[in-house]
Amino acid sequence: MSIHIAKVHDVLKGEKTYGTTILVDRLWPRGVKKDDLEPDLWLKGVAPTIELRKWFGHDPAKFSEFSTRYTEELNASNDKDLETLVDATSRHPVTLLYGAADRDHNHAIVLAKWLKK
Repeated sequence: MSIHIAKVHDVLKGEKTYGTTILVDRLWPRGVKKDDLEPDLWLKGVAPTIELRKWFGHDPAKFSEFSTRYTEELNASNDKDLETLVDATSRHPVTLLYGAADRDHNHAIVLAKWLKK
């Protein structure tokens, strides 16, 4: 299983991606034109719930608790997007694309860790 993580804005500046590119944000990344980013898949259903995302507010001090809550959401999810993602990661390399500004405290990190278990 080969799972990579990349910030959308870095990819637009030429950062390499591996395998299937999958946007894992519920909302389209701010400031990015749809013509400029063409992920292979956009799986909105794997992103944290709106309530959890708003609670977190990208506050690094809340990241540990956010990680726990988001992992619980993933464990309880029946979303078809999550099934699609699990299937994709089991078959070939993927790059999870995210739009958050913080490279060290974002849901893609938690999602990649969850997928590797």
